[in-house]
Amino acid sequence: MAKPTKPSSGRPRHVPQRTCVACRETEAKAALVRLVRTADGVFADPTGKQPGRGAYLHVQRSCWERGIRHSLASALRTNLSEADVQRLSAFFDALPPSE
Repeated sequence: MAKPTKPSSGRPRHVPQRTCVACRETEAKAALVRLVRTADGVFADPTGKQPGRGAYLHVQRSCWERGIRHSLASALRTNLSEADVQRLSAFFDALPPSE
């Protein structure tokens, strides 16, 4: 027997919002890339579920360059090592081009 469906309440579904740490624009969480600080360094978190302090960036070269140079380290409350910068740059280069 099929499960009865609930009637729609008519309210729009809540869409989580996050702020890009580079350009400070607010966007839907799914449109940004989460970066997370762990004990092993700073990593991209495509699932958005890794434990640790997180920050968000748009998938745009200008945001990644500005974020890595300036705002990302303070948002994550850490210093970015050269290995972190290389890892994040490699991750960005592997992303599909944005429109």
